[in-house]
Amino acid sequence: MPTLLLVRHGRSTANTSGILAGRTPGVALDERGAAQAAALPGRLAAVPLVAAVSSPLQRCQETLAPLLAARPGLPLHTEDGINECDYGDWSGRKLAELTDEPLMQTVQQHPSAAGFPGGETMRTMQNRAVDAVRAWNARIEDEHGPEAVYVMCSHGDIIKSLVADALGMHLDLFQRVSVEPCSVTAVRYTPLRPYLIRLGDTGDLGSLAPKEEGSGAVPERDAAIGGGAGAS
Repeated sequence: MPTLLLVRHGRSTANTSGILAGRTPGVALDERGAAQAAALPGRLAAVPLVAAVSSPLQRCQETLAPLLAARPGLPLHTEDGINECDYGDWSGRKLAELTDEPLMQTVQQHPSAAGFPGGETMRTMQNRAVDAVRAWNARIEDEHGPEAVYVMCSHGDIIKSLVADALGMHLDLFQRVSVEPCSVTAVRYTPLRPYLIRLGDTGDLGSLAPKEEGSGAVPERDAAIGGGAGAS
C-alpha cells in the first residue's frame, strides 16, 4: 500500500498570537511559515509524489502552494476529512484564556472523553481523519500502485491522532506525540500493519524515495522478526 507523507501546515498567524484558530477563516501563514513552505519543495525534491491532498483551510493550501508550483503536474485534492478539529465555541479564543477551563484538563489527560462546546468530540475528529486516509490509500493504490508516495497537508491534532492510529495507541496517549509546523510525518501502510517511518521530520526527506529493484533493501513482506520497516 502507499506511503503517506503528512505535512503539518507552516507556522500561522494564530500560532504566533496564541490563538486556538480551529476553523476560523482567514488564518494565514506568517513570515516564518511562508519560508517553511518555500523550503518544502527542496526537502521533497528526491521523492516522486503522485498526488497532494489538503485540508480546506487557507494555511494548509498556502503550505502546499510552493510544492505545487515546483511540480506543475502534481494534482491537488481538497479533503474535508482532514480539516482541523471543530473546536466550536473555543475557536478564535486565546489559549491563555482556555488554560483554566476544566475541559482543558480533559483534552490533555483524557482526550477520548473530550467534546468541544458547539463543536465535535476528539474521537469524531480521529475517526473521520482515519477514514479519510484509508480511503485515499485505496484510491492512490488503485491509480498509482502500492509503491506510490503522496503528500497530505493537515493540522497538528489531526496528524497526532493519525500517528496514534498507525501505532495502535489509544487516543488518550496522542498528546505524547509532537509535530512541529511544516514537519513531515511518514507512514507506510501495508496489508497487515502501518509503519511509522518518520515523525515530525524538519530536514531533508530524500531517503523516503521508494527503493529501486536490486538496491539491496529488504521488502517489508520479507523482513525478519525484530526488523521491519526502518530497522537498522
